[in-house]
Amino acid sequence: MTRPVRAAAVQMNSTPDRERNRATAERLVRGAAAAGADLVVLPENWNLLGTPEQLVAGAEPLDGPSITWARTLAHELWIDLVAGSIMERSSAGRVFNASLHIGPDGGIRAVYRKIHLFDVEVGDVVYRESDVALAGDEIVVSTTRDGVELGLSICYDLRFPELFRMLALRGARVLVLPSAFTLVTTRAHWEVLLRARAIENQAFVVAPNQVGTSIPGEEWGGHSLIADAWGDVLATAADGETFVVGDLDLGRQAKLRATLPSLANRRADAYRWPEATSS
Repeated sequence: MTRPVRAAAVQMNSTPDRERNRATAERLVRGAAAAGADLVVLPENWNLLGTPEQLVAGAEPLDGPSITWARTLAHELWIDLVAGSIMERSSAGRVFNASLHIGPDGGIRAVYRKIHLFDVEVGDVVYRESDVALAGDEIVVSTTRDGVELGLSICYDLRFPELFRMLALRGARVLVLPSAFTLVTTRAHWEVLLRARAIENQAFVVAPNQVGTSIPGEEWGGHSLIADAWGDVLATAADGETFVVGDLDLGRQAKLRATLPSLANRRADAYRWPEATSS
């Protein structure tokens, strides 16, 4: 496919109220589709964002109400929909932070379970995502109805460039990153890291973020962003619940990869992972 893909990043201020979140997501996804979007991406934890206890209690199976809604809407609007991420409760009772790519036929095309869990301290707030979810271990590339390869990732994954290089080497032309980046890290690192992943991998990046406050003492940074394969910002969101669109010129991307072939010029034979040390 060489015609531009119109992508949309949906920015939300999700809360513990699932019905409210779903209504907001539907309004914004419908707005993005009306604006011509072929590919729409929701943020991390779009269906429920709350305390660790609320996240665990609100975990759903993949045939639960949130993904059933997303499948129905994608089919109605005939779009590729990346249903951000939800807390998935597996048949074995385990919980994962899972992002799903749903095709225009309403079918689940891919499921990615977050590999890098957010166990950090930022601005005197301690986050322990591993208290809520298990880490996934599979790198996932999916394909849209028009044959465009999507590399799936979630939020904190952004800080691990190895993942994005693997996605690019497996054919990803568009990197999608549903996120709930904190206000502190959004201000300091969000745009520069997104543009770096785009430049390094000569790939488009579609990164919707949460915005505002839904948990006392925690705030999300917004600034949802779409970047092209040169690292230029095609669109960025203002504050509030909204969406932004950008046209992904796949022909220009192909020319860039041919004339500045940094992926092809890799020297994989010269790369060695360092040995683990005991210090």
